[in-house]
Amino acid sequence: MTAKSAAAAARSTVYGYPRQGGNRELKKAVEGYWKGKVTADALRESARELRRTNWRQLAEAGLHEVPTGDFSYYDHVLDTSVMVGAVPARHRAAVEADVLDGYFAMARGNQDVAPLEMTKWFDTNYHYLVPELGPGTVFTADSTKQVAEFQEALALGHDARPVLVGPVTYLLLAKPAPGVAADFEPLTLLDRLLPVYAEVLADLRAAGAQWVQLDEPALVQDRAPAELSAAERAYRDLGALTDRPLLLVASYFDRLGDALPVLAKAPVEGLALDFTGPAAANLEALAAVGGLPGKRLVAGVVDGRNIWINDFEKSLATLGTLLGLAGRVDVAASCSLLHVPLDAAAERDVDPQILRWLAFARQKSAEIVTLTKGLAQGTAAITAELAVNRADLASRAHSPITRDPAVRSRVAAVTGADGRRSAPYEERAAAQRAALGLPLLPTTTIGSFPQTTELRAARADLRTGRIDTAGYEERIEAEIRDVLAFQEKAGIDVLVHGEPERNDMVQYFAEQLTGYLATQHGWVQSYGTRYVRPPVLAGDISRPEPMTVRWTSYANSLTDRPVKGMLTGPVTMLAWSFVRDDQPLGDTARQVALALRDEVGDLEAAGTSVIQVDEPALRETLPLRAADHTAYLAWATESFRLSTGGVRAETQIHTHMCYAEFGDIVQAIDDLDADVISLEAARSHMQVARELAAHGYPREAGPGVYDIHSPRVPSAQEAADLLRKGLEAIPAERLWVNPDCGLKTRGWPETRASLENLVTAARTVRSELSGS
Repeated sequence: MTAKSAAAAARSTVYGYPRQGGNRELKKAVEGYWKGKVTADALRESARELRRTNWRQLAEAGLHEVPTGDFSYYDHVLDTSVMVGAVPARHRAAVEADVLDGYFAMARGNQDVAPLEMTKWFDTNYHYLVPELGPGTVFTADSTKQVAEFQEALALGHDARPVLVGPVTYLLLAKPAPGVAADFEPLTLLDRLLPVYAEVLADLRAAGAQWVQLDEPALVQDRAPAELSAAERAYRDLGALTDRPLLLVASYFDRLGDALPVLAKAPVEGLALDFTGPAAANLEALAAVGGLPGKRLVAGVVDGRNIWINDFEKSLATLGTLLGLAGRVDVAASCSLLHVPLDAAAERDVDPQILRWLAFARQKSAEIVTLTKGLAQGTAAITAELAVNRADLASRAHSPITRDPAVRSRVAAVTGADGRRSAPYEERAAAQRAALGLPLLPTTTIGSFPQTTELRAARADLRTGRIDTAGYEERIEAEIRDVLAFQEKAGIDVLVHGEPERNDMVQYFAEQLTGYLATQHGWVQSYGTRYVRPPVLAGDISRPEPMTVRWTSYANSLTDRPVKGMLTGPVTMLAWSFVRDDQPLGDTARQVALALRDEVGDLEAAGTSVIQVDEPALRETLPLRAADHTAYLAWATESFRLSTGGVRAETQIHTHMCYAEFGDIVQAIDDLDADVISLEAARSHMQVARELAAHGYPREAGPGVYDIHSPRVPSAQEAADLLRKGLEAIPAERLWVNPDCGLKTRGWPETRASLENLVTAARTVRSELSGS
């Protein structure tokens, strides 16, 4: 096929679409089912209607091919575990009794069984359920979901393409099951898994699927020769199948590197590659391996992870170059649109000038269609669209919204001394012990307490004017009093005010910082039914006035015990926002760090002796390629120290991280120079504590003993057993006792019971240590 005919044949598609619906209908239906207020049939019908709506929106936008199988009640990796029969032994009875309830038991556990471990999906803020595998794992195919959803789309008249997690990525994302040797490599199960994928592919082919997409994002990471060899073998074997659809192997989030020639030579009919951000290097690499002659290339030229409008001329130049490298070039987003909100047009309160710069999922679909038209018919066919796009890009580049000279001058004046504490840790620790007077194994929580219906109603009442500011603050004060009273009665040592005034740990601060803007409907799935509204970082950052001092000081006035000031760190403020793409991330992080430094100083001046600056996103934002780690960790740790470096030795700085693999950033955790760190550890059975010990981490740490992402209440014995495991790695004088994460999403009954058990566990183990 010539470049001209390849252009004329260009088609548009996406790999996935937001699942929740315009008004988070999926969240409401699933949570209603959990509460017994929605039947299983009603939940399934809600899901069908959401899928129909999504496909209709994509088709009406003009996309030629829609994805199926990307929809999920909870998580697409969990769906893959069901598809291949990888149900842990502890969940089999629940699945056999009721498939839907068993599925949710794997996702969130119940009082009888613990859920699967949860961690971040590559370097995004989406969480997936980690498959548990072992030498005895037996895979069995169950293509029910995949076939049914594909047939739904066909019945509605759509040209559809099923999308599956690829077998290599599935195994690389898995972990050894409980009781399996820690050095077990799930990838050794590949030859056992491939026949199951072959069966699923045959079922989809029988259902009418012409193409099936197999997602292999794990191949954009650094991979050992044995892993690349496994990928080669996987697609050699799948490609050799006679009863299969055409195969499109997709990668995204970064450049493919050494995996690109492996996939380019594989006997599959197409590749889908990311050409945005660092993955733009795929263009040169593809040319270096001789392109994809005779094959389909799906070019991800529209950024699927950020919300800024596409640069049409730049994307068309990339597409034009790709025409000479493949038999056919189609246009897509760089990854699933799961990672962006649904529709920017729903935002009525955003400055119209800024709204011109934004593209959510529906707008990105339209961009893909426009680019496809320009590729297929020439730029003359999209003259008007190009003119509007140029004007919008120029508007953003030259807007005073994006640049504040005072902020830039302050960042330029930062010195190395600004990021260093006034005393080394050993001196600080002694000063803090004397000032705080805490017991061995001190107990605390991570920050937030349950966000009740009454709290959410109070915020809504304030927004709509049903109550005034004074009435709202009375409600918040009452909640703080109740939270403190419970903690004192339960026996917790370092208290929190519970954050009742906060809608979200990033949004709350973003709404008070210049340079940020908040959306009303920009919901994005974080995990399960947990959705967040990432704010948009549009301009330079500064703090006009204190953000948390009012409520922290009020809480401190009610108790003699220390109350933590609670802030969100600069890396997390970036990671859980839609960041600007017109300057280096490190520059933006320093701006946020200086704003937080002002807040830390004001908290300390107001008498707050313990200040927690959360950085749960430090690991998730780590670049996928090792070659990029050093530069990232340098500015990431520097920005944290810049936030906290100005306090006295007696002021104890905490930080918190959760739901990520920490082993490869322990040195960076050390480099933060926080006095205390709390980390997720309950589902991973104290793995992080062992990693800290292996590194020789010298400071205090609180590996969590209560998994807050499950509704089950851990017993005091269970928490004590985890605490004893923690003590095997961390000395008692440096070990804290806390939950894995904040308690915002939990209900009060389970929170009370769990924290009371946590305190009982701490007292039990404390007594064991003292011999009393």
